[in-house]
Amino acid sequence: MHNSVKDFLETLFSENALNRLPDTHGSGRIFDSPLIGVSGGADPIFQRYKEVVGPEHLTPYEIWSQSNPEMSGTESGSLRVLSIIFPYTNRIREASKTAKTMPAEVYSVGRNFANEFMGDVLKKSVSFFQKKGYNAMAGMQSPVFQILTKEEPLQLYSVWSERHIAFAAGLGTFSLHEGFISEVGCNIRVTSVITDAPLEISPRKSDDPYANCLFYTTGKCKKCVERCPADALSDKGHDKLKCYLYLKTIEQEMKPRLSGLLKPHQRVVNGERNTSFPLGCAFCQFNVPCTSKIPVKERDEDNRD
Repeated sequence: MHNSVKDFLETLFSENALNRLPDTHGSGRIFDSPLIGVSGGADPIFQRYKEVVGPEHLTPYEIWSQSNPEMSGTESGSLRVLSIIFPYTNRIREASKTAKTMPAEVYSVGRNFANEFMGDVLKKSVSFFQKKGYNAMAGMQSPVFQILTKEEPLQLYSVWSERHIAFAAGLGTFSLHEGFISEVGCNIRVTSVITDAPLEISPRKSDDPYANCLFYTTGKCKKCVERCPADALSDKGHDKLKCYLYLKTIEQEMKPRLSGLLKPHQRVVNGERNTSFPLGCAFCQFNVPCTSKIPVKERDEDNRD
């Protein structure tokens, strides 16, 4: 079934009209072909996430049963979590290399339009499994999914962290800038689908959460720190408040000229539904060694030569 899922998603990414920039910005694809990985619903790592992410973070069984009470009898060991990585196209990445204080407009528009496409991929993926006779649901589209915020220090996290789900599925590791470094780099988006279809579990290459980041493996790379116009990154990590405030500055600067183009995005934050028009920032993901690859892997291959 792994190959049929992969073929289905590659076709969807290629043919879906929602994976396109508007004509005003070239009408090309937003994302290249996806990467997929699968974790098991009973993997102990999901209990660990209640400590690493937050006590409210849900296990696959918890989000499954709370979203579908009629399926609460499903055993956690029979669940699979399909993690899907959406890599931005090279055109968007190249246009973003030279951005200084405001993101490249093509990235911001692509980031905004991407939400609708990602939602459609989730709906169609759930339908894909259901048509084959299995149950399925999407974490981000679950009625129990929400963003939580806490103060002192500022914390923003969801009850279903897509980056952590991707780590469990063996698709990559984390970084100094708190992005996720996959085989196609850190300039990506991530979603997931939970199903009782018997998908083959993907092995994790490493349980080291920072194995793909040059800073944590060599102590030398701080390119993402240099790229951040908000001064929100340092060798001590990510200042989420500075990051959030700069994102608001970007929105105030760019939204007026893009207001007739942007699509709304709804999400639940601290139990309340709100609507936003996200534009993104992502300076720390562009023109850095991990933009489009795993730099640690490249370094190790060079050393072997």
